[in-house]
Amino acid sequence: MSLETKQREQWGSRVAFILAAAGSAVGLGNIWRFPYVVGTNGGAAFVIIYLFIIALIGYPMMVTEMAIGQKTKRNAIGAFRDLAPNTPWWVAGALGVLAGFVILSFYSVVAGWTLSYFFKTLAGDLGVGTDFVGTFIGHITSDWAPLFWHFVFMGLTLGIIGLGVVKGIEKTVKILMPALFVLLIALVGRALTLPGAGAGVEFLIKPDFSKITAQSILGAVGQAFFTLSLGMGCMITYGSYLDDKENINDNAAWVVGLDTAVALIAGFAIFPAVFALGFDPAAGGGLAFITLPAVFASMPGGTIFGAAFFLLLAVAALTSAISLLEVVVAYYIDEKGWSRQKASLIIGTLIFILGIPASLSMGRWSGFTILGYNFFDFLDFLQESILLPVGGLLTAIFAGYVWSAKKTREHSNINKSAIRLGTWFDVLIMYVSPIAVSVVMVTGLVDKLKDIVPNIRPIAYGSLSLIILFAVWAVNDARKKLATEKAKA
Repeated sequence: MSLETKQREQWGSRVAFILAAAGSAVGLGNIWRFPYVVGTNGGAAFVIIYLFIIALIGYPMMVTEMAIGQKTKRNAIGAFRDLAPNTPWWVAGALGVLAGFVILSFYSVVAGWTLSYFFKTLAGDLGVGTDFVGTFIGHITSDWAPLFWHFVFMGLTLGIIGLGVVKGIEKTVKILMPALFVLLIALVGRALTLPGAGAGVEFLIKPDFSKITAQSILGAVGQAFFTLSLGMGCMITYGSYLDDKENINDNAAWVVGLDTAVALIAGFAIFPAVFALGFDPAAGGGLAFITLPAVFASMPGGTIFGAAFFLLLAVAALTSAISLLEVVVAYYIDEKGWSRQKASLIIGTLIFILGIPASLSMGRWSGFTILGYNFFDFLDFLQESILLPVGGLLTAIFAGYVWSAKKTREHSNINKSAIRLGTWFDVLIMYVSPIAVSVVMVTGLVDKLKDIVPNIRPIAYGSLSLIILFAVWAVNDARKKLATEKAKA
């Protein structure tokens, strides 16, 4: 273990950790992705299913990743090496590090749009209707403007991480997270005062289960993983900076609760305005960048509230981005002995470079495709359909069968907490989580590649079978080696 690892920073307080972890979870997934997923899946019925998924899968996985980090005081890869030395389980952590690298490269591009739109809205440059759609399409397909804002956003992220856990991440989230809530509540207040806003509220609280399909349930599982930063190594990394005296169970509940609250409040900020002004709640990914600006442009005081909305998106994106970069930076600090400044600069620069073709793929390089996707969409497919589900699946199997659900539970229950994990946790982490993630992964691959790859279904199931076979072999291999080391000791 390197000297840098031994002198590892820790969060200054429990509040700082909760705000940082919640900031990691709260991002574009809550304020951009969650509303449009809800909108395209029928509203309140989807929200109810999502809440069940959060309780059955999201919370146990959050506890698991935080516990692994706190126990080992290591980065995502080092944590698995520490708990299962001389075994291939470090691959689970490596997927998290790779996911953080890939996600941030295109996440920064989208976050750059939010910064650009904040200033455009303040300047009154955004129009309505078809004029705005043309403005939006022209902006993201232009070569230099999106690249400039991508550079600015990555610079902000790199600068915060370079300052360290306490001086950088902690100080930043203590300012940004309260600001995020203030902006969000202000937007809710404005939306609810619009004539006809009641229809949007009803859309979120009156369930119609006839609109729910199997795809909706799978979408809820995928949304839970994306919005809670699970399978990315973020919670393992943040948990590694947590003092041993801090309890995992309550902290995980706070993070999950805050993340879910932000997503729901965002819904109450968005849908009442959308319904009040006669726009389509099922606008999909364009809800935040096309529909909502048109909504703001149509309402009194829209310039101020539109600017506040895009500032809110930028703040949420930044709190998540710093956690994604920290996952990769922590690995090079712990395992390679790099200084924080060197790791931040090199990794941040490489992520920025990977984001360049992602941005250009919306315009000049749109003709270049991989598996039928432009480069931006391919990176999104890679993280959503492969890196996150496989990483999440291996993490659940590791916690349930290698470290063992019992040891995971016992570690999480060491310190006094309001929530005590029982054997129900074992069932969720050993059976419910792996099965749910497996189903999501296979159906996601089939759905996204069915028009591109012939006979994708047997390929998808075959891939899952290989992953499970690897996991079974790796579980047995790890158990044998751990037993041998225990006997020698």
